[in-house]
Amino acid sequence: MPEKTADATLRLLIAEDSEDDALLILRELRRGGYRPAMRRVDNAPDMRQALENADWDLIIADHNMPGFDSAEALTLARAHDPNIPFILVSGSIGEEIAVDAMKAGAHDYVMKDNLTRLLPAIQRELREAENRRDHQAAQARLHHLAFHDCLTGLANRPEFDRRLEQAVCSARDANQRHSLLFIDLDRFKLVNDSCGHLAGDEMLRRIARRLREGIRDSDHLARLGGDEFGVLLNNCSLERAERIAKQLLERLKSYTFVWGERGFRAGASIGLVEIDGFRDAHDLLSMADMACYAAKEHGRNRLRIYTEGNHELRQRRGEIQWLQRLQKAIADDSLELHHQPIRHLAGPLTHHEILLRLRDHENHLSHPDAFIPAAERYNLMPEIDRWTIRHAFTHLARRRHDDGLWLLNLSATSLSDEHLIDYIRAQLQTHALRPERIGFEITETAAIADFDRARELIQALRRLGCKVALDDFGTGMSSFSYLKSLEVDFIKIDGGFVRNMLHEPMDNAIVEAVNRIAHVSGIQTIAEFVESEAIAQRVGALNVDFAQGWAMGRPEPLTPTRITRQPTEKPT
Repeated sequence: MPEKTADATLRLLIAEDSEDDALLILRELRRGGYRPAMRRVDNAPDMRQALENADWDLIIADHNMPGFDSAEALTLARAHDPNIPFILVSGSIGEEIAVDAMKAGAHDYVMKDNLTRLLPAIQRELREAENRRDHQAAQARLHHLAFHDCLTGLANRPEFDRRLEQAVCSARDANQRHSLLFIDLDRFKLVNDSCGHLAGDEMLRRIARRLREGIRDSDHLARLGGDEFGVLLNNCSLERAERIAKQLLERLKSYTFVWGERGFRAGASIGLVEIDGFRDAHDLLSMADMACYAAKEHGRNRLRIYTEGNHELRQRRGEIQWLQRLQKAIADDSLELHHQPIRHLAGPLTHHEILLRLRDHENHLSHPDAFIPAAERYNLMPEIDRWTIRHAFTHLARRRHDDGLWLLNLSATSLSDEHLIDYIRAQLQTHALRPERIGFEITETAAIADFDRARELIQALRRLGCKVALDDFGTGMSSFSYLKSLEVDFIKIDGGFVRNMLHEPMDNAIVEAVNRIAHVSGIQTIAEFVESEAIAQRVGALNVDFAQGWAMGRPEPLTPTRITRQPTEKPT
């Protein structure tokens, strides 16, 4: 409401039984430059009707009226709107009554024989009322922002979580049936990449409107983040929720978002889960998210329903749990680095492989075989690789007198990281490490899957002065032909052949062939999974250069850690 100034129309409600006294008040207001639009009342029913039928800028009340006094007028005014300035103007009011009126909510009082105070009191109270309205509006905006997404105006994630918890409670305590939808837009990134984020934001706003129009008034729609939305379907069975979800898919499928001269077909993948009283909100959202992810993997623009018997979704749930643990471990710097010796079979030289471990709250160690699949599926491996490089270099900077090489593993997804070389170079400089002390392992399967990129990365690493090892070599015998192009320093012979070579002539022949061809190419060899002295002697007899495995030494923490229980290690 705009501030009332001179020459402004002032909507004035006067509770006064004397028409002459009301005219005196009007004359004072006109002298002050106001143009009052007045209504006079002298009883409670008329005042109640006046308050309900119009908006008022100011209320002035006499104290004593037949059957109606200022206390009752003040009660009615404050019940209607406590922000409207209320001023007592009376000819007979004691100081005690005036103080009680102020305590009850009146803003000021003026004696009728001293109306010169009226204008200053009105001007002050109109300003204060405007300030109160501005403050309340600001508070309302802050409250709205706290519970709503600023882009779409929908409920935000915290508010949706709160409502979902309420639904879980009502399902448990009142046996009510609710359903949850997790919606992820398909190919939304294409809009951002080709037309910019302004286009993407506008598309999200329009999609939000279409989704809102496709659900019931009793349902709750929220933007959970990015291009993800959640719908809480209250008092809705799984069967009905499935129909609503399919209708939403059709609404989005039939919509084309136009930006400039370009058009983009909308679409989404939806995961559906029935809400029961046995799971919390976090688990339910994870289940719906898993079902949505499965829908996206099976072709997009479709619906998947979470069921406990679905092996694929159970597997996905396990991966999400690993993902959450990994994200927390990265944020907390609580991943662990271990190292295992790689011993030269004809001399004292010892290299080391740096190994990644994840320790849980019960002090159990988890190996990469357990959590790497989840990290790969959710594209977390490049971040894990960088974490490993940064922390390994920090530790190695303290080991200035080691002559051996320290090998770190690089994941397949890091091969496509265009900035990885720059990151490694910067970390070498930051920690003042000699590049020749550092080596990187790349698996044979990753190298062959993206051969050109692997060759570029290997060449860049060697130009830095680092060594490169090709890990798990021998799983595909066709890879021999690639050795002419992959300028690596080491080949690690796959442990699946090494561990059985004493009893399987074919495995022994493969180890011998890999070793011979590597040496012809000028590449040193490392036998993995050397678990006994007999195997060590056998690979030594074949002139394999190095051996790694329990017979050579078990993995140990790179730095001492507090271990209260000896964890179970798997041979490497």
